[in-house]
Amino acid sequence: MPHKPLLIVIAGPTAVGKTAVSIEVAEYFGCNIISADSRQFYRDLKIGTAAPDALQLSRAKHHFVGQLALDERYDVSKYETEVLALLSDLFSENPVVVLTGGSGLYIQAVCEGLDNLPDSDPEIRAELRLKYEEEGIAVLRSMLQKLDPEYYAKVDLANPNRLLRALEVCLSTGKTFSSFRTDQKTERPFNILKIGLDLPRNELHQRINARVEQMMADGLETEARNYYSFRDLNALNTVGYKELFEYFDGNCTLSEAVEKIKTNTRRYARRQLTWFRRDKAMLWCRPDEAFGTIQQSYKSLLPEE
Repeated sequence: MPHKPLLIVIAGPTAVGKTAVSIEVAEYFGCNIISADSRQFYRDLKIGTAAPDALQLSRAKHHFVGQLALDERYDVSKYETEVLALLSDLFSENPVVVLTGGSGLYIQAVCEGLDNLPDSDPEIRAELRLKYEEEGIAVLRSMLQKLDPEYYAKVDLANPNRLLRALEVCLSTGKTFSSFRTDQKTERPFNILKIGLDLPRNELHQRINARVEQMMADGLETEARNYYSFRDLNALNTVGYKELFEYFDGNCTLSEAVEKIKTNTRRYARRQLTWFRRDKAMLWCRPDEAFGTIQQSYKSLLPEE
């Protein structure tokens, strides 16, 4: 047993095989799995988020999968608090826990903590959201470039939620969003082993395309249609649903929507990889090499006899 409990982080792009590896590792250590996939938090979005199925859930105890209603507000700060509390309980029973997913900010929150950002003005938040809905993401980018060029140079400019949050802070406080970011890591009372899963680009793209086809065969169109009336909720502002909503609106054919899902999922995977590759502590390997890498790394943490 290591001197301190161990959190094994299994990260990587969508469709790379994180779920299968995580379950294999959890079965080996007899431990629990915590999801760090913010899309899988919503209980009604099973197909489009590739949530673990009944068989997978029966093989290892999962947490933070399907715990939210579509209209339930949730954020990364609350996730950090709840996961740390859960880890305290889980580590009292087993010195190993697996944290897996593709939401980089959520993984960072658990492993390193978040900057203590101020609350924003609800009226400003509502005004910015309306501006975004009426004028698109370009106006958010332009505003942020003027108000906080330092953060503008770092942020994912394709992510409206990040842009909106930064602008909320800028306009609510009169200070730059960057001025509140300390980038200081919080020391955790457990060891952390970070494993990044990756595949050659062509192989990953093939897996993504195959997954989208399987989702359609499993009923993604029906799932999206069931929640079409809730399309303005943040939970549904995600790849797989947005493209099908465009089809329901008559703006494209079904085959065009499916191709857009594949394209946008590949783009999402690239953004995930860009995020995770900034973490120098991440050990990269193929999914079929991950179990051996984790075993070897775990042994290095054991106290010498």
